[in-house]
Amino acid sequence: MKLPYTHVDAFASRPFTGNQAAVMPLEAWLDDATLLAIAEENNFAETAFLVKDASGEADYELRWFTPTEEVRLCGHATLASGHVLLTRDGGEAVTFRTRQAGVLEVRRSEAGYELALPLIPTERGEWDEAVALLGAKPKEVWLNPDGYGIYYYGSEAEVLGLDPDLKGLKALGNDQFICTAFGQNTDVVSRVFVPGGGVDEDSFTGSAHACLTHFWTAKLERESFSAFQASQRGGYAQCRKDGDTAVLGGQCVTVVEGSFYLPS
Repeated sequence: MKLPYTHVDAFASRPFTGNQAAVMPLEAWLDDATLLAIAEENNFAETAFLVKDASGEADYELRWFTPTEEVRLCGHATLASGHVLLTRDGGEAVTFRTRQAGVLEVRRSEAGYELALPLIPTERGEWDEAVALLGAKPKEVWLNPDGYGIYYYGSEAEVLGLDPDLKGLKALGNDQFICTAFGQNTDVVSRVFVPGGGVDEDSFTGSAHACLTHFWTAKLERESFSAFQASQRGGYAQCRKDGDTAVLGGQCVTVVEGSFYLPS
């Protein structure tokens, strides 16, 4: 069986930056074990699988897999999926029906694309065990029960200098540990660790920025800001709050197009 395959660098203006995603449109759903095996073979933070939506709610159904599990929300692979479909089919927007995150949309913009995600709120909290494993004490901790944690530091240098105990963080579950501060060249800087989800440090995390949009628009007292995720590859986004939605603006670059061969 030959499956279409596109490798996209998302939230990137040039190759080898941003976050890598494999985008694979399918005629029909394969069994979950096969989808997971494909994602493990691709070995990207996320592989996005698409099937035309027969329900009428959206254009496509969308699921995301890391090399170790299916996830409930992934921003960069959704942006990459929109890029692949809008490049192939034309049009101004494409919608995706997901299993746990509702209907998502990717729309063309002057700067590239805009991705609309559900805003993820957090509340002030404490998690001393996680703080100890991050290696530096943040000024504030903000938590969401669905596994998102914001660790707010006093400077970009503190965030860049973090050397967390990834094995220890993995043992706490598949939470996102989102470490952030005011940026020097952008309004906001962050690093995101998800070792329990199979990604020690993510290159650029759309869902984390849906969380950061809620946090930073309140702290900055304005509805939009520029953001840089300071991973080894690095990724940029323009973030704004629109009601209960986080709108993330970014670019994508197609790096590889080809076929994935699956034993019949």
